[in-house]
Amino acid sequence: MPQVKTIKREKLAFDDPEALMALCGSNNSRLKLVERTAGAQVNLRGNEITIEGDDVSTETAKSALEQLYDLALSGRALTSDDVVRAVKLVQGEPGAAGVLQTIFGDTILTPRSGRPIAPKGAAQKQYVDLVRANDIVFAVGPAGTGKTYLAVALAVRALLDKQVRRIILTRPALEAGEKLGFLPGTLEEKIDPYLRPLYDALHDMLEAERLERHLADGTIEIAPLAFMRGRTLGGSFVILDEAQNTSPEQMKMFLTRMGFDSKLCITGDITQTDLPRGQRSGLRDALELVDDIRGIGRVTFTDVDVVRHPLVAALIRAYDHRDRARSEARDAQSPGRAEGSGSDGISS
Repeated sequence: MPQVKTIKREKLAFDDPEALMALCGSNNSRLKLVERTAGAQVNLRGNEITIEGDDVSTETAKSALEQLYDLALSGRALTSDDVVRAVKLVQGEPGAAGVLQTIFGDTILTPRSGRPIAPKGAAQKQYVDLVRANDIVFAVGPAGTGKTYLAVALAVRALLDKQVRRIILTRPALEAGEKLGFLPGTLEEKIDPYLRPLYDALHDMLEAERLERHLADGTIEIAPLAFMRGRTLGGSFVILDEAQNTSPEQMKMFLTRMGFDSKLCITGDITQTDLPRGQRSGLRDALELVDDIRGIGRVTFTDVDVVRHPLVAALIRAYDHRDRARSEARDAQSPGRAEGSGSDGISS
């Protein structure tokens, strides 16, 4: 005989009309997101929200709505993405009161124009805490998980708080390889496309005039990885982006540039290397070496942590599934094949 589910009903009353409007969204669009994500029916009447569903879904929706309302009361601007992530966070932390304030309320930076920059999930919160507590942090995972953006925000915060004297942002211009000389334009024009994402992040966080001044006087430096050779980077917050495209030699060179009063943040996705087939990634090589070294943190993001459009996470899963199937099929056909031959991913 099939088990009959018990339907639970909860009613919440919210006194502040502005916070309630922020919570519900236009045409109750955010309540509908809570409903779909939590799996419970959510209805608004006046200043009361009624929740109906099984025990788990009802408690999830109730906790998420209460905590989101508290965030709205504190003045935080809520987005639809915040609402969905809030429900998922509560699902992952059942019974944990204040989990949203702990994560969403950890503001790193508030640009003059724009909403506060803060973690958007448990993995991002872990990342932020690791950067604060360690001198070197590796952040690994797919595009769209906020690895580089949060690192830049933390670097700007450290500069504003005078914890460091300068920010250095770098990434390997791999697509240009050793052929920059064959491209038209000045050196800056040749390498600009590879560094543009770093400029974009900085423009989100600093006023244009202040950013230009810092770039001009060297307080903020954006340069290809090759420019780091032979330098000692003291008193600096240094970010190496797209680190999966470094060779082991380049990664060693970068890591050993570190000076006193500095932080290094290395970000990348070991599944998306542009290195020549069969060449080992410096990021993967380093991750294997640093596991037991105190003062080095590591956080791994997954498609669940993607903070772009929900379809991005779905596409990442689809590509990963396809690539695994292809790899397994090749292994089945050629069990003795040489390492790195015919592989779409990076050799290990």
